[in-house]
Amino acid sequence: MNKSTLALAVAVGVLAQQAGAAGFIEDSKATLGLRNFYINTDNRDGTGANKNEEWGQGFDLRFISGYTQGTVQFGVDAIGLYGVRLDSSPAKSGNSSGTSSGGTVFPSDGNSAVPDFASLGLTGKVKISQTELKVGTLMPNNPVIKYNDGRLLPQTFTGGQLTSNEIKDLTLTAGQIESAKGRNSSNDEDLSIAGANKGSNYDTGQFSNKFYYAGADYKITKDLTASYYFGELKDFYSQNFLGLVHNWSIGPGILKSDLRYYRSRDNGANGDTSAYFTSGYYPDNKTKTAGKVDNDLYSYLALYSVEGHTFGGGYQYTKGDSDFPWLNQGDGSSNSTITDMQIQKFARAGERTWQARYAYDFAKVGLPGLTAGVIYLRGSNIATSTGDKTEWERDLTVGYVVPQGPLKNLGVAWKNAMWRTDIATRDQDENRLIVSYSIPLL
Repeated sequence: MNKSTLALAVAVGVLAQQAGAAGFIEDSKATLGLRNFYINTDNRDGTGANKNEEWGQGFDLRFISGYTQGTVQFGVDAIGLYGVRLDSSPAKSGNSSGTSSGGTVFPSDGNSAVPDFASLGLTGKVKISQTELKVGTLMPNNPVIKYNDGRLLPQTFTGGQLTSNEIKDLTLTAGQIESAKGRNSSNDEDLSIAGANKGSNYDTGQFSNKFYYAGADYKITKDLTASYYFGELKDFYSQNFLGLVHNWSIGPGILKSDLRYYRSRDNGANGDTSAYFTSGYYPDNKTKTAGKVDNDLYSYLALYSVEGHTFGGGYQYTKGDSDFPWLNQGDGSSNSTITDMQIQKFARAGERTWQARYAYDFAKVGLPGLTAGVIYLRGSNIATSTGDKTEWERDLTVGYVVPQGPLKNLGVAWKNAMWRTDIATRDQDENRLIVSYSIPLL
């Protein structure tokens, strides 16, 4: 029995036998999220489509049940996703060749965006004391696996996750993921990494159906948290993570320090089979740009918040022959590094990246709901067969969410990014316009 079938069985059992139990209905919540999403990517110089441009309306219906009473408690969650194409074209879909399963926002039919797409996810859950098991559709967010929510609809995963808070100040997490549903897809697909995914081409790429993860977050003091996580994508890579987050009151503000280390190595077929190789630069062969996973990543980010202002600076260094690996089917993905930005990840082999950022919350001057921020990153020492390369990105975000009144929760955001590089690829400018609204139903 796979995870989706088991989740459905648990859901039906709960609804049939326990729906009237105190807590299941009373503690349930349901919301309808609306997202109107427009994206325009200007691919500068080079050959191919100069502009990717799509526009759509998304609907995100979520139901989160309470739990039945008793020593062993049951519940069920559901997520219904539906996206409607408002504007696209074969030339601007982001899949003009028709070789990928989807474009910038929508799944593809050949090289054209489909008129609409939808999916339904169910999650059965069981709770004993402070330990909870979820099986079915998951949206994990931890140092070794993170879902992507950068387009019209969010990415989801299928699997199981166990979370325990039985020991004071300690959270234990363990899980297994079997497949992912891309942000521009209605289908569950197997898992992969950059280089092996062949741009989400499931006919030529290499994939796995087993990703295991486990971790612990321990609150040493009220201001200091230490974390350890392990992740393994069968036949691709194993990864260890150590993290330390500290909040320190300095004068009128708070300094947040975020220190991270990842150690990533090859697993199974990735060590000796070229079809499973990932991207990077391998100096034993001066022209080799793919090989086994071999990466250590170190980073530090400091954020000082005071009177609505947040000033930040950080540094990240990747060491090893390969780029930093993460779950990446080739259809849009996220990781938990401090350099996962609007356009790029800044985690290539040998790359050293510094960043500066600033954000302001206008509530401090009588405009609650209005925020703005800017981030600048510059990466250097990117190892390539033609010498070290550089890249930089500047991200600007302005957003407003109505804080009260009949339009409460209505949000408008503009995200603008510029990326420039001397790597043999095309520079990009990108704009995203997002109008969102959340409607409580229960």
